[in-house]
Amino acid sequence: MQSLQFTTKVLDQYIKNMYQLDESKVVLNNVIDNNGSIPTKNENKVVISLINIEQETLQPFYVRNQKLANDNYGDLNPTQRFNLNLLITSNFDDYNESLKFLNTVIQFFQTYVVLDATNFSNIPQGLNKLEFEIEKLNYNQMHNLWTAMGAKYQPSIVYKTRLITIQSFDNESFTTSINETNNNLQEL
Repeated sequence: MQSLQFTTKVLDQYIKNMYQLDESKVVLNNVIDNNGSIPTKNENKVVISLINIEQETLQPFYVRNQKLANDNYGDLNPTQRFNLNLLITSNFDDYNESLKFLNTVIQFFQTYVVLDATNFSNIPQGLNKLEFEIEKLNYNQMHNLWTAMGAKYQPSIVYKTRLITIQSFDNESFTTSINETNNNLQEL
């Protein structure tokens, strides 16, 4: 998903600027490989992992009839909107480094609650904006999450990315627009 790749890219650039680094410090990856080991590309990195996708089902988003560029209307499948839960893990050999980078991640998302074209001109076409909020997990929920992944806990935080929009522009049907009306009524 381009939203995850874009988030990884801008967070990495923020961290590189903050600490004047040349090498990337943020990767988009699983916390644990299928065989139960920590991927080598995660070593001494901030790791962004997608842990859940939930569909947003509020009715205002489900407008089927949409105006097209040629002033006609297309009967489109409803726009699908999703919230993504991201686990952001600070995976460094030195515990103090892990805490330092996790703190920087939190600063980034506090500064940029919304990523859009007003603050990032390089936002990919098709993404209007990405909104982030901390997902509040208590100790037991966080423990269950790490246990389900089969991993040992690392300093981490979960963010919800709100309303990722997916729209197929395959029309089911077309309706022409009305360009003029005739107000002449004939008497019966």
